[in-house]
Amino acid sequence: MPTISVGGVRLECRWWGAPDRPDRPDRPGCPGPTLVLLHEGLGCVAMWRDFPARLHRRTGRPVFAYSRAGYGGSDPIALPRGVDYMHVEGREVVGAVLAAAGIEDAVLVGHSDGASIALVHAGAGTGGGAHLRALVLLAPHVFCEDVIIENIRAAGDAYRRGVLRERLARYHGDEVDATFFGWHDVWLRPEFRPWSIEAFLPGINVPVLLIQGDRDPYGTAAQLDAIERGVSSSANQVWLEDCGHAPHRDRPEETLKAIEAFLARVVPGTDQSAEDTAR
Repeated sequence: MPTISVGGVRLECRWWGAPDRPDRPDRPGCPGPTLVLLHEGLGCVAMWRDFPARLHRRTGRPVFAYSRAGYGGSDPIALPRGVDYMHVEGREVVGAVLAAAGIEDAVLVGHSDGASIALVHAGAGTGGGAHLRALVLLAPHVFCEDVIIENIRAAGDAYRRGVLRERLARYHGDEVDATFFGWHDVWLRPEFRPWSIEAFLPGINVPVLLIQGDRDPYGTAAQLDAIERGVSSSANQVWLEDCGHAPHRDRPEETLKAIEAFLARVVPGTDQSAEDTAR
């Protein structure tokens, strides 16, 4: 898989519908933003599966994904993580990644931890030179809830039994234990309990789409309500029935339709029939 270098750290990445010149996403024939995917706390490029390709076909937009340090085929990270790891990623890394990939115009599409990182990036005003058009947030969290802690603890039990470890090792290889416990342990530290990124919300002035499953074990409606109240722009909630923590995997068609319709409203030039022309 291709890589980019950010601060001397090698990060794996992948394009779907890459611009003819990666440093010019605004090439003729594909105007407008690149959709940049920010993965969950145990994710990586490969764990998006076919979602990026389908997103590209549906919107006609280039899609770019990368694995954060410590995930997938990217370089490892020193542990333990700080309780502010999502703050650091949003303020210091996302902008550098966009610059390294030559992305000057972006919509951030974040899942779980990736959604929180997208909110920090948008609210901190550290664009790294890229024009941010909108946020698409799948199962975001902006503060810590008891239900999150309970289910992360349960995930640790499942990992130690071996089935979850075996599945994740297919994506994270020999570093799978560091990947899992680097995420798991920081959330369970007592000093993480007051974690919040709500202070960043008033600084967000781009349209926001919030997509949540009604059976998400890692967050409640209070998360989305806090975002909708806190941002300085419009925020729309989409709730999906019989859906867990990964709307793009549990309800891919409904998720794609919601994103397609949202982009058609907020990003000029997005065609809801783009799938036909992008094939």
